[in-house]
Amino acid sequence: MDGQAEPRRYSHAERLRVVQGVMLCMLLAALDQTVVLPAIPQMAQSLHGQTHLSWVVSAYLLASTATTPLYGKLSDQFGRAKVLGPALVAFVLTSLFCAMAWSVPALLLGRALQGLAGGALITVSQAAVADAVPPRERGRYQAYFASMWALASGAGPVVGGWLAQNLSWRYIFWVNLPLGLCALALCIRGLKDLPINGRRGRFDLSGAGLLIGASTLLLLAISLGGVDLRWLSWPEAGLVLAGLLGLLALRVQQRRSPHPLMPSGLLIRLRGTIALAALNNFALFGAIFMFPLLLQRFFHDKPAQAGIELVPFLLTGVAGAYTAGQIARRTGKLRAMFVTGTSLASTAFLVMTLNPLFAPVPVSALIGFGVGMLQPTTILAVQALTDLPEIGIATGMLLLLRAIGGVFGATLVGAALDGGFADPVSGYRLGFGLCLAMALGGLALSWRMREITLHSGP
Repeated sequence: MDGQAEPRRYSHAERLRVVQGVMLCMLLAALDQTVVLPAIPQMAQSLHGQTHLSWVVSAYLLASTATTPLYGKLSDQFGRAKVLGPALVAFVLTSLFCAMAWSVPALLLGRALQGLAGGALITVSQAAVADAVPPRERGRYQAYFASMWALASGAGPVVGGWLAQNLSWRYIFWVNLPLGLCALALCIRGLKDLPINGRRGRFDLSGAGLLIGASTLLLLAISLGGVDLRWLSWPEAGLVLAGLLGLLALRVQQRRSPHPLMPSGLLIRLRGTIALAALNNFALFGAIFMFPLLLQRFFHDKPAQAGIELVPFLLTGVAGAYTAGQIARRTGKLRAMFVTGTSLASTAFLVMTLNPLFAPVPVSALIGFGVGMLQPTTILAVQALTDLPEIGIATGMLLLLRAIGGVFGATLVGAALDGGFADPVSGYRLGFGLCLAMALGGLALSWRMREITLHSGP
């Protein structure tokens, strides 16, 4: 089918068929980001290697994050099912490869390939809902996605730890086979009738290569900075410079390309919402990084106990996402939720900045609710500001830049904690202060933002 299809209204049963398939895709993508964390020591013992095993996590994250806009654009042009189906097959096969890995390099290669497939699971799932559900109704489903993502991300280390302790780390990947095949069957059934809204034409391979290359270099710079590379070092500067030059080359190439990867003016229309999402993710991942360490260092919690005490943070994040989705459905307005969410997060981060030892568990719950409100609503805003032929690429760009914000948040907060202060509490004050600055920046953006209205039509 060529050109943009006439939008139609889908029945509730048709929407459920779409949502059932893509929810399982989101579960797979979320679990595989965190499920391997507690199994890394067993992997090292089994594969007789310690070097670079942290990249079991990083390789997947880098590959899946950098490719999200590419999959979004492909699904705009060729249809959600034609992109998500092969990606699920690739995800299952690469999971099989990881389960049978015979060495650390083989496992790292498998995780990188698995991440390349996993990027489609995240982006295309979000875009598929936009095809079948009117903007005003999407809040309900995006809240489900945000809740699924939060719960799966939190449950990932628990599941991975249990499998590694009671069976083998290889079962972490074997589990993906039945789940992936089930998701494939559901997606074939649910997505096969979705329209192809984008216009067929030559795919912008040069633009895709530049975007993936520049994004990967910047993500590497942020991930390695302060850990494997000193922030003020030539290798770190080289990565940052190469990434920025890649973005500059992409901008020039997009202006000259007859079939650009990103439609003209798309990022200009979305820049406020995407910036808000990135700032929110900075604060979110900064909090996720700091609270367990704070509880262990100053309240003498064991790692398992610190994890349990983060449950309120995760649950209020789910509650915030669900509440925001329901309000969006009833009112069709988003700006008030942006202001409310960033205000709650700013207040809580201010408390932690002034006194990091004051009631960290209840304060973390308030942060969870505030940042949780923005997780579904920023996606709703981007999709509401985007024409149907651009939904996939717009969603992919939001997810990419949101992820960069999260990686940057965790890295800078980690650098603040390692700053060598005479008083250890000062490092946490600085870390929470950075999160406060991001939350206040999001609040300022929210106040200046025009109202975004979600209409009820198809």
